[in-house]
Amino acid sequence: MIDPARPYGLDPQVALRREPFGALAYHYGNRRLTFLRSPDLVRVVQDLGRHDSVDEALAGSGVAPARWPAFRAALDSLAESEVIRAR
Repeated sequence: MIDPARPYGLDPQVALRREPFGALAYHYGNRRLTFLRSPDLVRVVQDLGRHDSVDEALAGSGVAPARWPAFRAALDSLAESEVIRAR
């Protein structure tokens, strides 16, 4: 489970490819392909490395606080898939 007060970022072995629905994330290390089905989530994932915490990235990406629980759950899943990692 991610800690929203800690900094996270895209794993260096992951490539994002933008798509109309959001993005595809391919991890070259584990060969896992992950679908990010929201352009807003893609923006947050790309912004994680520029912020000192997950919550700062959510705020900085313009995500309404009411949506934060859903985004945290999605980020938990991305961390389990090794798309993002703690910095």
